[in-house]
Amino acid sequence: MEFGLTDEQRAIRDTVRDFVRKELSPREPEVLARDRRGEPGLTREELTGLQAKARGFGFWGLSTPEEHGGMGLDAVTQALIHTELGRSYVPFTFGGEADNILYEANDAQRAEYLVPTIEGDRISCFAITEPGAGSDAANIRLTARPDGDDWLLSGEKTFITNGNDADFAIVIALTDPAAGARGGSTAFLVDRSMGWTSSPIVTMGPAEPASLFFDQVRVPSSHILGEVGQGWRLAMRWIGRGRYLIPARAVGIAERALTMAIEYAKTRETFGAPIAANQAIQWMIADSELELEAARLLVLRAAWLVDTGADPRHASSMAKLSGAAMVNRVVDRVLQIHGGMGYTRELPIERWYREVRLFRIFEGTDEMQRLILARDLLRGHTKVGLA
Repeated sequence: MEFGLTDEQRAIRDTVRDFVRKELSPREPEVLARDRRGEPGLTREELTGLQAKARGFGFWGLSTPEEHGGMGLDAVTQALIHTELGRSYVPFTFGGEADNILYEANDAQRAEYLVPTIEGDRISCFAITEPGAGSDAANIRLTARPDGDDWLLSGEKTFITNGNDADFAIVIALTDPAAGARGGSTAFLVDRSMGWTSSPIVTMGPAEPASLFFDQVRVPSSHILGEVGQGWRLAMRWIGRGRYLIPARAVGIAERALTMAIEYAKTRETFGAPIAANQAIQWMIADSELELEAARLLVLRAAWLVDTGADPRHASSMAKLSGAAMVNRVVDRVLQIHGGMGYTRELPIERWYREVRLFRIFEGTDEMQRLILARDLLRGHTKVGLA
């Protein structure tokens, strides 16, 4: 069994690490200052400027196929990149990406939505979650009613990432309520100019999702993504993509936080000795390292299964569950090691503490991952062990 990286993977990882050190790390003090003022860590202009700089040396569209101007990177390499980005709390992502299900678009839709999104000229959001349909996504109620050659969308979506900035939304709506979401939902490409509105949701962390409101919003049939009735299939494909990338970023956060704790423990003295001499501190550091490395291997295994063409869903659920829990425990220990200073907003630890709590909720809660894992085993879809 080979655990080493290829020369190309190592080179890409090191390039991203260097970008983080040179371009992101110097911005960290200002990000913390803005956080204390309740402002975004990066403005839209700053983000696009950094993305353009990265594009200058080839980093554009990590998962975007090469024929669309992207890098078309394998899943393992993407996981490595997300880990490196997680080491800085500057909220940066590389540009050139589009929702994976946008590749279902027809030629006209690709010209209007896919290509401009990849180029950064348009901003999208994916809208399936509703006030009464979070983990139970099949309980969506937003309807699309046919009206001539158009459809009228009515209802509400909530906790939508990018919902405040997006100029179009990929909306999963019920087109056949009798068939339910799994058999009677459809994906629509809905421009904001068609009439939907959004409202920001203030959270305990830096993320600011939105509620989206649709009141008889008229959408032409030409804006259906895929086919009528295929909405559930597309939605599940969208949701499944991020389940190994979220814990990949968690690994990076935990690496940086644990490094800070180790350095602090060696310099902070109490009763005439560094606190690193205390067994209680040593055990917190050891437990954090153990859990961090276990999560890293689960993430890379899930990504490797994606690359081999195997079904990655079970492994991705394990990675998501393990990584999200791990980073919450590690950041909690790191805060404890720093004592009162860890609780202040002068250091990023308190910010991480709020940020990583979301990892246990979005794109599949801890409870849903456990449900998936248990169901797969009990139904015989997966067997205990790696075989």
